[in-house]
Amino acid sequence: MNEVTPNAALARGATPVAQATAGQAGALPAGHPAVRWGRVGVLLMNLGTPEGTSYWPMRRYLKEFLSDRRVIEVPRAIWWPLLNLVILTKRPGPKGRDYASVWNTERDEGPLKTITRGQAEKLQAAMGDKVVVDWAMRYGKPEVDQRIQALLDQGCDRILLVPLYPQYAAATSATACDQAFRALMKMRWQPTVRVSPPYHDDPVYIEAVASAIRRDLAALDFEPEVILTSFHGVPKSYLMKGDPYHCQCVKTGRLIREALGYSPERMRTTFQSRFGNEEWLKPYTDETVKELAAQGVKRLAIVAPGFTADCLETLEELDGENRHYFEEGGGTHFAYLPCLNDGPEGMQVIEHVVARELKGWID
Repeated sequence: MNEVTPNAALARGATPVAQATAGQAGALPAGHPAVRWGRVGVLLMNLGTPEGTSYWPMRRYLKEFLSDRRVIEVPRAIWWPLLNLVILTKRPGPKGRDYASVWNTERDEGPLKTITRGQAEKLQAAMGDKVVVDWAMRYGKPEVDQRIQALLDQGCDRILLVPLYPQYAAATSATACDQAFRALMKMRWQPTVRVSPPYHDDPVYIEAVASAIRRDLAALDFEPEVILTSFHGVPKSYLMKGDPYHCQCVKTGRLIREALGYSPERMRTTFQSRFGNEEWLKPYTDETVKELAAQGVKRLAIVAPGFTADCLETLEELDGENRHYFEEGGGTHFAYLPCLNDGPEGMQVIEHVVARELKGWID
C-alpha cells in the first residue's frame, strides 16, 4: 500500500493538496490517482422546492416528497395507489398555482432556494477560506449526493452536515441525513462526517427570533392583540411513536414568549400544514385563526420560528390563506412576521451553530 499522509497544517483545514510532484518527500508514485484532502466542508440542507410551477415539475417534486417513508408512514399497500392514482393526478395543478403566487420570477425558482443560496453565500463570506460551504435540498435540486461529491472534489475529507431545522423531526432532520448517508454508502473513500444537532432551545437562536419579532412588531402601524408562533405540523401518531418534534416546538414557543415577556394568552403555539384525515398536532393554526376572529380579536400577528427560510408554507399558507381566514372572520389588522432568512439574525444563528460544531476541526 502506498502511504501519503497530510501534514499537520493540512489536517487543520489548509489549502487542499493534489497529486504531489515526483521527487518531493511523500510524492505519489507514477500512475497514482490524484488525491485531494485536508479541507473542511459545510453542507446546509433544507427541504426542497420544485423546479417549476407547471404540472410535470410539480408532479416530480410531489412524487419524490410524498414517496419518502419518513414523511408518510401509511402502509405502502394503502399509500401507493392513493398517491399515484389520486394525489399525483389532482394536486400538481393547484399546488403549482400556489407556488406561482410566491415564485421568484427573476431567478425562476422558489423562495426557499433563493434564500438557502443566500445563507450559504453569506456563511462562506463569514467563514473565509477556513471551510468550503455548499447547500442542497432533500427533494429536488441541488441534490445532496452531488453537492457532497462537489465538496469532496474540492478536497474536503471532513464534512459538517447542517439540517436547517431548529426542531428535530424524523420527517425533516432525519430524512435529510438519510439522503446524505445514502450518498456515503456509494463512496470508496468516505469523508468523516458530523451532523449538527437541533438548536430549538439554544439561547442564540431564541434571542435572534425574539429580536427579529421586536423589530418587526415595532415597524407595524398596529399592536397585535394575539401573536401566534406557528410550526409545521406532523401527525399526532409520530409524537406517540417517540418523535421529539412536538416537545421541542412547544419549548421553543415558550422560550420565545418568555424572552418577549408575553403571557400565554397573548402568544400561543399552533401547528399548520396538515393534510389527510389523520389527527395532527394541535392546536391547528387555521382553526385558531378562525376562532380568534370569531371571538372578536381584531389585530393578529403570526411568526413561524421553525422555518429558517420563508417558503410556500409561510408566504402562501400563513400570509395568504390565514390572512384571508382572519379578515373574512372580521379581523381588521393582520401581519405575518418574516422568517430569519439570510438576514443578520438568521446568519448569526447559522454561523453560531456551524462554529460550535466545527470545534476541533478548525481553529
